[in-house]
Amino acid sequence: MGELTDFDAVTIDAYGTLVELVDPVPALQAALAERGVERDADRLRAAFRAEVAYYRPRSLEGRDARSLAALRRDCAGVFLREAGAEIDADEFTQAFVDSLVFRPVEGAIAAIERFTAQGLALAVVSNWDVGLHEKLGPLASRFGCVVTSAEVGAPKPDPAVFLAALGRLGVEPARALHVGDEQGDEDGARAAGMRFRWAPL
Repeated sequence: MGELTDFDAVTIDAYGTLVELVDPVPALQAALAERGVERDADRLRAAFRAEVAYYRPRSLEGRDARSLAALRRDCAGVFLREAGAEIDADEFTQAFVDSLVFRPVEGAIAAIERFTAQGLALAVVSNWDVGLHEKLGPLASRFGCVVTSAEVGAPKPDPAVFLAALGRLGVEPARALHVGDEQGDEDGARAAGMRFRWAPL
């Protein structure tokens, strides 16, 4: 990406571009076993896929602490139902959330360090609930801001989440680049007046 001098900021999509999910099945299997429920990995993988399908169109609902707690409880409930586990969703929610561990995508840290060394302002822009901040952990400190669709009330490809991030960074859209891995990233970035590059970073 030799034309970085054309930019003052880079915004980065979270899932699939910046971070990836560590396989949650072993942790979920252990959490269920602690509660007397034994399930094989294939069954739990299918249950988790069902939970993801439930969550993705509803991530916008987790806009504050109260609504996030409700969304997480509902997601845990979907997983438990699909796993055939008769466990109270309220009791299992924290174990479910704890099983969702994210790590940087290969090469992401090096790219971030390169951007920072060149003086670029950085932001995460993602279709996610407000819990993204905690899920990024120490990685979040490398960014000027972390902005989610749930915070602004509009998912990509709506340009609102991009413009909110750029507003916090104090950078004009024409001087910003977004890197992402889905069509909504490109469409939303271009609608906001930004330039776009496909992942990887």
